[in-house]
Amino acid sequence: MRNMIGKMKKKVKTSRSFLLGSGFLFVGSLVKAYIDTNIFKVNYVPFQTRKIPKGTSFSILQVTDVHNKFFGHRNKKLIATIENLNADFIVITGDLINRGTNDFTNIFSFVTEIVKVNQNVFYVTGNHELGNENVEVFLRGLSECGVKLLRNQNMPISIGESVINLVGIDNESTNDEDLDLAFRDINNERYTVLLSHSPSVVENYAAIPADLILSGHTHGGQVRFPFIGAIVGPDNSYFPELDKGIFEFGDEQYLYIDSGLGTTGYPVRFMNQSQVSFIEVRGEG
Repeated sequence: MRNMIGKMKKKVKTSRSFLLGSGFLFVGSLVKAYIDTNIFKVNYVPFQTRKIPKGTSFSILQVTDVHNKFFGHRNKKLIATIENLNADFIVITGDLINRGTNDFTNIFSFVTEIVKVNQNVFYVTGNHELGNENVEVFLRGLSECGVKLLRNQNMPISIGESVINLVGIDNESTNDEDLDLAFRDINNERYTVLLSHSPSVVENYAAIPADLILSGHTHGGQVRFPFIGAIVGPDNSYFPELDKGIFEFGDEQYLYIDSGLGTTGYPVRFMNQSQVSFIEVRGEG
């Protein structure tokens, strides 16, 4: 009898410990999801090249996949962070809005504040903008805010002792890109940065004359798990290979996928914190 009572007490104690542990895990997961969704971080990403003078460098701040997301009142903390980072130029790699967005007031206010702190702001379209029925109104508004649109075109940018090529294409995953037009008459001896909302451009084109491609689109899977990574990717794909981070697609050619700031589908991030990226390219001689 005593043995039976002892075993029952042990089972009850084990059950309580399990329930308590499960409760802590559940609450901890909720807290983590809240932080990842609503508190952004800065991801620092270094690259090296022999195409700019040794000892020199330039910096890019990448903002992507905002999807109308705001961090605090009128994005003041995000704007202050952008100002303090003081990058040489800022790139917005698509999906500032959603397909169904019909009021652009808040996002225009956001980009206007960005332009105030850095006049070198460049933008390429994402699938959500191109799927919005008022896309031309939106793009015209961005231009009026001072944002420089790169729609299958390139331009040289002078930074200190260096001149680099900045190339931008319309969203590749919706077949709006034109790489031949975008790279027309480009000086291939310069370091070249391509802005492409969708990273699948490296899977669909055999040779891209860019040293660095900056993309978004994937949200890093939005929800990730340890040892597994992203579960769901763009276009209803699962366990995408190109999810977030740095990938080499050629000899000293790199693709960087920023997981972005906002959300789509479900308004939650997990193990994949909202972020902007500060990218520094240094000359190695």
